[in-house]
Amino acid sequence: MTAATRTRSGREPLKNLHEEKHTFNVRIGVACALCLVMAGLLAMRLIDLQWRQHAYYSTRADDNRMRLTPVTPVRGLIYDRNGALLAQNLPAFVLDITPERVGNLDDTLARLSKLINLTDTEISRFRDRVRKGPRYRSVTLRSNLSPEEVARYELNRFDFEGVEVNASLVRSYPLGEASSHIIGYVGGISEADYSTIAEADYQGLTQIGKSGIERSHENELRGVPGTRIIEANAAGRPLRELESRPGTSGLNLYLSLDAQLQTIAEKALGALNGAVVAIDPRTGEVLALVSKPGFDPQLFAEGIDGASYRNLLQDPNRPLYNRALLGTYPPGSTIKPFIATAGLIAGTLTPETRVYDPGYFQLPGVERKYRCYKREGHGTVDLNLAMQKSCDVYFYQAAINMGIDRIDEVLAAFGLGHLTAIDIPHEKSGLLPTREWKRRVYRQAWFPGETVNTGIGQGYLTVTPMQLAQATARLAMRGAGFKPHMIHATEVSSTHQLTPFAPEPLPIVEARDRGVFDRVIAAMQLVTQTPGGTAYAVFKDAPYTVAGKTGTAQVAGLSQDELVAKKLEATPLLLRDHALFMAFAPVEDPRIAIAIVAEHAGHGGSAAAPVARQIMDQYLLGRVIYNTPAGAPPALGNAEPEDDDAVPPDAGPGAVETPTNPVPPQ
Repeated sequence: MTAATRTRSGREPLKNLHEEKHTFNVRIGVACALCLVMAGLLAMRLIDLQWRQHAYYSTRADDNRMRLTPVTPVRGLIYDRNGALLAQNLPAFVLDITPERVGNLDDTLARLSKLINLTDTEISRFRDRVRKGPRYRSVTLRSNLSPEEVARYELNRFDFEGVEVNASLVRSYPLGEASSHIIGYVGGISEADYSTIAEADYQGLTQIGKSGIERSHENELRGVPGTRIIEANAAGRPLRELESRPGTSGLNLYLSLDAQLQTIAEKALGALNGAVVAIDPRTGEVLALVSKPGFDPQLFAEGIDGASYRNLLQDPNRPLYNRALLGTYPPGSTIKPFIATAGLIAGTLTPETRVYDPGYFQLPGVERKYRCYKREGHGTVDLNLAMQKSCDVYFYQAAINMGIDRIDEVLAAFGLGHLTAIDIPHEKSGLLPTREWKRRVYRQAWFPGETVNTGIGQGYLTVTPMQLAQATARLAMRGAGFKPHMIHATEVSSTHQLTPFAPEPLPIVEARDRGVFDRVIAAMQLVTQTPGGTAYAVFKDAPYTVAGKTGTAQVAGLSQDELVAKKLEATPLLLRDHALFMAFAPVEDPRIAIAIVAEHAGHGGSAAAPVARQIMDQYLLGRVIYNTPAGAPPALGNAEPEDDDAVPPDAGPGAVETPTNPVPPQ
């Protein structure tokens, strides 16, 4: 207050009550207004939370209280055509960890490693799964714990919060190596797998089919995961199960495979490496498929360690290599029935056509001699004698008369040079050489000498055992046939309802006269059932009719003189010829067609034909009556070598004779 407002006595005047009351009222009003605004905002927010967004926040609350846990479906079983188990699920203990409940994950893993054998691969796979999923969901660290490991854990379980040992199922393969390349195996889901699958389909699953039927029919075998709704407390610990929705088990598969026949075929090869494929020509069902050596699929199902896997990869016998589908071999003389069929279809060959065999064949104006395995020759031969004795010169001439274009057309119609599309993953197409292929790959024209070699299944031509078996089955069916397949039927495990598989017919091999096939088949019967036939010693007492053809395929580029001088025993193993055999039986009503390749085993008549005989005995008679092991010399009959002078399949164009004055390309 200034001096002017003071009274003379020096006292201040009385307060202005009216002004103070006004000021107070203004303040009260502002405060009330602010309170009303704040209360309004609070009311609006409460309305928004309790009414407008009630469903959303109610769901969020339930999510915090309830946990959705996947229920692993039971993987479908695999049976053979007669109901023998080929892949089953056995009870096992698994080690599961719930990351949310584990304080220090690294410390927990380190302490667990002292009790349970954990590999770096298992730990790395576990960490990947933890990163990809919610932390409240348990993740499997190790499958198929041993009883000793379970006991060690149980003694220390109270030291491991969030770690549990649970009962589960592990895949088991009763036939082991004998069916390893057919059934395949399951393994942990890898990063590459996650890039190709829908993760929702694999909730709760830790394994996926990696090879064989396990892989190609993964969708049928896997099943559909179920769910369990569990109520949990604030710490995330489960209190009770609110709801359970069981998953759907995978379908059971019945394969066309005959487990007993498969075992016989695997044993019949003995110590030989190679492949066996047996097909029912009436349906295309694969009855046996052997690739030897095989491997133990159980190693992969239980989680193979790095050292064991490297040993398999580095094994010179290549046990992981499916020779039946991936092995490409020169067919050797097993191609001759198809060359004869092609000639009869083209009209360049008749059953009465005769060719003189002096022991060699020469192109006009060319000095090189393409020799027959019989140095002195077979003399004058017709189709029957040429097939029975496997006369090379006859088929040299037949190939030249046809030309490579006609040969390619018929061989392609039988499926050679093309994938069979069997329902097992990974297959090679082999090689059916054509003029266009030669020009594209080597930038050269096709030469007549290459046609000569093709006529006896050498040169560039290669086939897989599966292709050769399919072609044999189609020859048995007189040009008809079905796509090879492994599935006989599927079964719903809950209802046991079976659904048969419908065979898929293939285009018919066209021939102007259907008797063409009968003429070739009649000649093939002479191979197995007439003295002097290259497989007569093996099938002479068979109580069923057989049409077949032996083959020997050269794998090393030896000169003709070296080939004559060398004996099988003196030749290094990897330079020895492959032995082949193809056949079907009974001739009048074909029920089984077989193709066999025995690697570096010598001659088809002595090494491969005995394998076919044992398989046919088992399938057609129910027992094996022929007991000579593969590779042993036949007791009687002709065991002469075949095709010893052919050019090896991997010899480049320089290894094939190029005439100085070539005749018109054939």
